Amino acid sequence: MDKIRISAVRYANTYPFIYGLMECGFDKKADLMTDHPSECAEKIITGKADLGLIPVGAIPFVNEPFILSDYCIGANGKVRTVQMMGNSSIEKINKVYLDFRSRTSVRLVKVLAEKYWNRRFIWEETSSGFDFASINGNEAVVLIGDQCFELEHNYDYKWDLAEEWKKFTGLPFVFACWVANKTLPDPFLDDFNDALSLGVNNIDLVTEKFSNTGPITGKNLGRYLKDNIDFVLDSEKRKAMDLFFKFLKET
Repeated sequence: MDKIRISAVRYANTYPFIYGLMECGFDKKADLMTDHPSECAEKIITGKADLGLIPVGAIPFVNEPFILSDYCIGANGKVRTVQMMGNSSIEKINKVYLDFRSRTSVRLVKVLAEKYWNRRFIWEETSSGFDFASINGNEAVVLIGDQCFELEHNYDYKWDLAEEWKKFTGLPFVFACWVANKTLPDPFLDDFNDALSLGVNNIDLVTEKFSNTGPITGKNLGRYLKDNIDFVLDSEKRKAMDLFFKFLKET
């Protein structure tokens, strides 16, 4: 049998998963790739990967999605790495630039704008060359990933999208979960879930290993992984996913 192709997100919130997969040898017995969230989604949708940590906003675009494992990238309140930022109050903002790297953050901010903030923005797509640090006073940016830690001090106003969702619904939010586009062998899935568990249950070791890898370093990384990211895909998060999908159909 060919190696199963796994696409994982390359941000700090995925470090526990990468740690567990590598410690359990999945980098040798599977084809393990790290990509931007939108790339993970594209690979699952087009069949370039078999299993991926994809944005939940992309799940409806997978022909036959199988949501696997007990783990996800979620938050029960402030997440810090999915934000809308600007230099004006939300009432004065008229244009929002959308991060090209994630379907979920883009779809989430549109749900919040319509259902919670009661605002109609001009939505502007971006690409890899866009300067997220340079916008006009009546504009905002939606930004995901480690770069939020780098740029959040550039702006006077910040809206944490997971925190805003919690205020709106009372529920946690799921940004990404493990999805396959085909049936995978049960023994593989058992080993895969155990590998993810190893990382999630050893955050101190994960922090030590990746402490100087990216923009989020040292104690900040440990606090982020422990306090901002909730990795367990429980019943409340599944309820939140169902509600998010319902809103997507209405928005």
